[in-house]
Amino acid sequence: MSEPEQTVFPYGAWPSPLTPDAITAGTVGLGGIAVDGPDVYWLEERPSEAGRSVLVRRTPDGAVTDVTPAPSNVRTRVHEYGGRCYVVQDGTVSFSSFTDDRLYRLAPGQEPEPLTPPLDVRYANPTPDLQRQRLIVVREDHRSGDHDPGNALVAVSVGEANPEGGTVLASGADFYAAPRLSPDGTRLAWVEWDHPNMPWDDTRLMLASVEPDGSLTAPQCVAGGPGESVAEPRWSPGGVLHFVSDRSGWWNLYRLRSGVAEALYPMEAEFTRPHWVFGVAQYTFLQEEQLVCAYDQGGRTQLARLEHQDGRWVLLPLLVPFTDASSLQAMNGAVVLLAGAPDRAPCIARVTLGGEVEVLRESARFPLSADDISVPEAVEVPTEDGQFVHAFLYRPRNRRAQGPLGERPPLLVISHGGPTGATTAVLDPAVQFWTTRGFAVLDVNYSGSTGFGRAYRERLKGQWGVLDVQDCVSAAQYVAARGDADPERLAITGGSAGGYTTLCALTFHDVFAAGASHYGVSDVEALAQETHKFESRYLDSLIGPYPQDRARYEARSPIHFTGQLRRPVVFFQGLDDRVVPPNQARTMYEAVRAQGLPTALLEFPGEGHGFRRAENIRAALEGELQFYGQVFGFTPPGLSTTLEIVNVDR
Repeated sequence: MSEPEQTVFPYGAWPSPLTPDAITAGTVGLGGIAVDGPDVYWLEERPSEAGRSVLVRRTPDGAVTDVTPAPSNVRTRVHEYGGRCYVVQDGTVSFSSFTDDRLYRLAPGQEPEPLTPPLDVRYANPTPDLQRQRLIVVREDHRSGDHDPGNALVAVSVGEANPEGGTVLASGADFYAAPRLSPDGTRLAWVEWDHPNMPWDDTRLMLASVEPDGSLTAPQCVAGGPGESVAEPRWSPGGVLHFVSDRSGWWNLYRLRSGVAEALYPMEAEFTRPHWVFGVAQYTFLQEEQLVCAYDQGGRTQLARLEHQDGRWVLLPLLVPFTDASSLQAMNGAVVLLAGAPDRAPCIARVTLGGEVEVLRESARFPLSADDISVPEAVEVPTEDGQFVHAFLYRPRNRRAQGPLGERPPLLVISHGGPTGATTAVLDPAVQFWTTRGFAVLDVNYSGSTGFGRAYRERLKGQWGVLDVQDCVSAAQYVAARGDADPERLAITGGSAGGYTTLCALTFHDVFAAGASHYGVSDVEALAQETHKFESRYLDSLIGPYPQDRARYEARSPIHFTGQLRRPVVFFQGLDDRVVPPNQARTMYEAVRAQGLPTALLEFPGEGHGFRRAENIRAALEGELQFYGQVFGFTPPGLSTTLEIVNVDR
């Protein structure tokens, strides 16, 4: 069969098979995997259902059915970002409802029944305590109306009323996560930490005895403390407590034997990820001394079997077609997980120890052939201090289109959120949306990103708004100097913290010709004063203690320097955002408009920190593309919406 003929189109105006409607109609968010006997459960976030999160079950015969009926929305708002919000035992599900923040119990063939009354409290990370007919959960209590709600571990009965929303088991710390009950029900482990730390800074692994009446006694810190991030406590089948710690500078696996932490397999790799959400699961037990784990090394995730042989631990990589893996759950000598690769969107798969793969659910089905998919090149960008910054470069790719001879494509630099987070080389329709239209895309793991050890993560301490910005600038210049992009048509985009990096790059540097801020920060001082409890002291480490370092906050806030801004910028903002309040985008938009620069603001009612509804995802994609077309002088074909851009020549 002959290859299709390529037609010359301006870069950015290539006719793409990947429309926003194709992305939203064929894509669901996947996560929250659980195994209950022979059945596999997971959560699906569906843009076509206004972003509703639905619990789904797959039975051994391959049948996939919705467990939670409409309009149930299985999701939690604890720490605003949520995460693990349900547990299943013998077919009965207990879950947190996003609609009213209550806990519900759903038995097979029944309707959901509330376990907790309509109080102003939220629940996350439920763990069953079968002996005592209760759930142990993290509770975030907003009843006082304070900006700093109380956090605690509580017990919620599944057979009796819970008029106060649960019985407190542990309190006093600012934050709690990952309650884990030992197999015999006599010990409870959990992670806790206090302001100003985040869970990737200093945390404590706590262990307490569980009395017959369910109360906790003799709680003690068994790992963690200053300078150590401990995460993912998990009991082996025989009752040995395992966890992940970065005491060596890397998040490695440990177990607690006779009160002593024993490293299982020390290596310069990360065996967990930053705990922005509850329920991160990067390892699981197959047997007492046999685990399957996913570790990040050099920007790639490796899936492996870790087992004890002849007095030592051995790491045996599994040969699978994935470069990213998470949400690992053991199942009959195999593992069910969320996985992806540069040519494969995230999927839920079952992997055997022999490397056999069965895909249970695809997250995306869209009309892209292999010849349309841009597979990234891992790029290491040298910095002025002799170090390197990591990034993924996606070149324009469309089997039916090519750019004009002698021209180089525009480059869109993506700055990920967090900033403590990372981007991975997994097929993302939002990236392919750009590459199939003739854009090159550079996805940057700037200083402060995870997956490269604690030292790389801590490069950003005190340097947010400076080093992350310089890394994105340097990466764009490096790629353009190699001849992979047009240095006159460089753009930058990002959401949340990535939006802040975008606005700083456009305000304090003159490398980028345009940019887009998706629910980004423009005033870090206002963020320190207004944001939710989980992140209310985050900036202490990223910028400095507030208000002592107020001058630094002002110097790092683009809103105070709009007079220096000489580049067009577009804003996209959810009106229900409690992380970055909408007034940040509005204030910045008005300032940019007053400067006479091309700009636009698109606000979405009902959206929070991130967009979940199909129509809003479509509008944001098309609006950003239209904006770049206005700036770079091309007309994108096939747009269904029109963005109102001010300060442009009609």
